[in-house]
Amino acid sequence: MGKSVYKLVDQKGRVLIPKEMRNAAGMEYGDIVGLGLQDGKVSVRKVSIVEVGDQSPEAVEAYVRAAIRTMPDDTRLSLISDLSGLMRQKEG
Repeated sequence: MGKSVYKLVDQKGRVLIPKEMRNAAGMEYGDIVGLGLQDGKVSVRKVSIVEVGDQSPEAVEAYVRAAIRTMPDDTRLSLISDLSGLMRQKEG
């Protein structure tokens, strides 16, 4: 591991991962990260899918966003159409 970097945790509990570290870890905007806690140490790792069993709204959203990036355009458009229809039904 390289030189340690120190960051402040903001009021909402967020910490900025420096660009050099994100690049080295292959992290990009919209990627899913897994957070772990062991012996008082927090770990952050890039993951490709959310672990089975975690059905929190945040996990589901992260999974859907990751899945959409891998879909062909026609599938994305079909999904957008379906979601728009569901929203119209809810409003009407």
